[in-house]
Amino acid sequence: MVTTLIVIGILAILVIWVISVQRNLISKEELCKNAMSQIGVQMSSRWDALTALADLIKSYDEHEYKSLKDVIAQRTSITGSSSAADANIQETILTDAMRRIAVVVEQYPNLKANEMYVKTMDSVNLYENQVRMSRMVYNDSVTNYNRLIRQIPSNIVASLFGFKSKDYLEENQAKTEMPSMKK
Repeated sequence: MVTTLIVIGILAILVIWVISVQRNLISKEELCKNAMSQIGVQMSSRWDALTALADLIKSYDEHEYKSLKDVIAQRTSITGSSSAADANIQETILTDAMRRIAVVVEQYPNLKANEMYVKTMDSVNLYENQVRMSRMVYNDSVTNYNRLIRQIPSNIVASLFGFKSKDYLEENQAKTEMPSMKK
């Protein structure tokens, strides 16, 4: 009888521990999804500002406007279920579009002096900083999540419930070469 109670007690503690670890894993995974979703919100704002810049460029260079619109058409939304690769692809597309805008601005000094251009670029820079912060939060969340699913004994529960490690967002190397868009 005592042995049965001890076995039941040990099993109960084990079940409670498994439930606790599983809940912690879900919590960490949700933090990763939330952080990716925040990146999507900030990227969406940057895309909106880019669209405004493309519309402004239309009056200066119709060809460049059309090619920018083609780039903008490649936009996809970043959501909580998006992967780091999805976010990196969108970042690369956006960086390419910003390079094209920089080339047009150099060709048309009047555009650089345009008040709407200046305001829109201020918005782009603000959103850029917000995306940078959101990317840092995402990578921190992924670090905590990945650490939990790799550490003993929580890795046992993680493998039982199918939790997989997440990829980090990589720094876009092309951005280090991006020309300054400031006035």
